[in-house]
Amino acid sequence: MRIVLILLLLAIQGVQAAEYKSNKSCKECHEKIYDEYRMSAHSKGFFTDELHREVALKASPKRYECAVCHMPAANNMSDILSGNAFPDPSNVTHTDAVSCYFCHTIAYVKESHKFNINLPAKQAEGYKPSLFGSLKDPDHNDKHSALHSPIYRANACKGCHSHKLNDFNTTIFEAMKPGEDSKECIKCHMPMLPGGVEKLNHKNRTEHMSHRFPGIRDENFRKKGVDIAVTSKANTIMVTLVNKMPHPLIIQPARAKYLRVSVLRGDKKIWSNYKNSPEEDRKSYFAYIFKKNGKRINIPATATETIAHNLPAKGSLKLEYRVPSLESGDIVKVELILRLAKRDCSKVVTLKEYIWTEEQIIKSVEYKVP
Repeated sequence: MRIVLILLLLAIQGVQAAEYKSNKSCKECHEKIYDEYRMSAHSKGFFTDELHREVALKASPKRYECAVCHMPAANNMSDILSGNAFPDPSNVTHTDAVSCYFCHTIAYVKESHKFNINLPAKQAEGYKPSLFGSLKDPDHNDKHSALHSPIYRANACKGCHSHKLNDFNTTIFEAMKPGEDSKECIKCHMPMLPGGVEKLNHKNRTEHMSHRFPGIRDENFRKKGVDIAVTSKANTIMVTLVNKMPHPLIIQPARAKYLRVSVLRGDKKIWSNYKNSPEEDRKSYFAYIFKKNGKRINIPATATETIAHNLPAKGSLKLEYRVPSLESGDIVKVELILRLAKRDCSKVVTLKEYIWTEEQIIKSVEYKVP
């Protein structure tokens, strides 16, 4: 599989003859879009995303196999994948991460069993490149021509955000089922914002699609993806968790989400669904677990088995908790918690940035016992 991929990328690189346009060069005309993009996860790559870099190095210290999606504009992709070259901080096609230029030169998304591949359009040598997007009447400038392409409303996200299987045919992540398209992704993660796509706005556009790609790290955005309902009867608490999203609750292999259910009486916590670790309550702990030959491992690259405790797209889960006693006026507090790097990650990689390991609240509700 790796050999086939390298040969395919060699063929692709052979037709990308037009001069690469860096992210910063886009800022001259698309300042608002650039500022949004700089706040997005797409702007983070090998050099700026600590968790991704440490896991990638642990999985393959001599070969950056994640480059196809995390460094797709690399001008030496075949060497990167084969191990003959390594990410270079002086190479802008490496430091641009998921670059503006790459995303807007996709001509076709090739679907395959293990993972999909974005195929860029052929660019004529000596001419300014052609960039694609969803606008019906796009704006040209002195750096590039602009063309409308229907894939930017339907399929563009499928190249990297659909699914990934490792070399042992084991699922590492799955956000989309075969046959699904990107329309739901775009509706949520590229909402319309006021203002045109260009600084000068020659065509007086009143709105544009956000390039901030709000997601799990956005405190307000992530609340919209779930509902939590709480009721009680005698000494039983009933909690219903609803996944409103068109993809599973857990997608990325490093993450964990879990419920923390507490009963508060006055200023005291009299009961909780776990004491030390959220994994004690397995039914409300959502994460991927990877195994190799029957033994649990923490880096999915060599896994031979995946166990996913997940909540499917548009799915719901009803939980019941028996508690020692409930009194009128008690407060039942239910929090859905996020960790960008679950505790297992600390066993194999060192993460200096606190954001990866801190508990972050996705949504919190309180119920007063009648």
